[in-house]
Amino acid sequence: MNLSIVVADDQALVRAGFCGIVNATPGLAVVGQAGTGAEAVAVTRRTRPDVVLMDVRMPELDGIEATRQITGRDGGSGTRVLILTTFDLDEYVYAALHAGASGFLLKSTEPAELVNAIRVIAAGEALLAPSVTRRLVEEFTRRPVPPRGAAPGPAPARAPAASLAGITGREREVLALIATGLSNPEIAARLCISEATAKTHVGHLLTKLNARDRVHLVILAFQAGLVSAG
Repeated sequence: MNLSIVVADDQALVRAGFCGIVNATPGLAVVGQAGTGAEAVAVTRRTRPDVVLMDVRMPELDGIEATRQITGRDGGSGTRVLILTTFDLDEYVYAALHAGASGFLLKSTEPAELVNAIRVIAAGEALLAPSVTRRLVEEFTRRPVPPRGAAPGPAPARAPAASLAGITGREREVLALIATGLSNPEIAARLCISEATAKTHVGHLLTKLNARDRVHLVILAFQAGLVSAG
């Protein structure tokens, strides 16, 4: 079964490039394109794709507000958004994560990395460009509201340490490792447990902390002071 993808970017040549990569990959298929944020929302609601590749700066409706509408209660019903941007510290990305994006990747990423990111996002996990994960999360957790004039939605409240009271000692270890950017196999190796057990711990954390995905878990770990961004 193919993963369905919507490509949203205001530059036609960029859209064509991403569509070419997706359609040339077995198991992936483009089901819609959009040149504005409003079109991205409309196409997503019509096609219900697995993943939207979302540019940030678009006319009519920017990628942040489009992401909020797509991932919101009345949005894409499970559709996940992967933000693609030119700059690794794009101010818009912080707000996009607040709005519900599940990943962040640079447009300079190699095609194979883009394909892998799509599959990771579609599988229900989250992904941040490795070169900027720490800086991104550090800046994100410092900001009480998104950094633009009109906030796309309520910012997560800063979580006190007590918010982690319901998780076990092992789950705290797993959460700390997630916050450093480790994958499930890497967590399993570090803790000398099976990958299946690591995955189970992650699932329990998502449920207990009412987290949207791994990005949200990382942010909660930093907000609660479990790890520092230094």
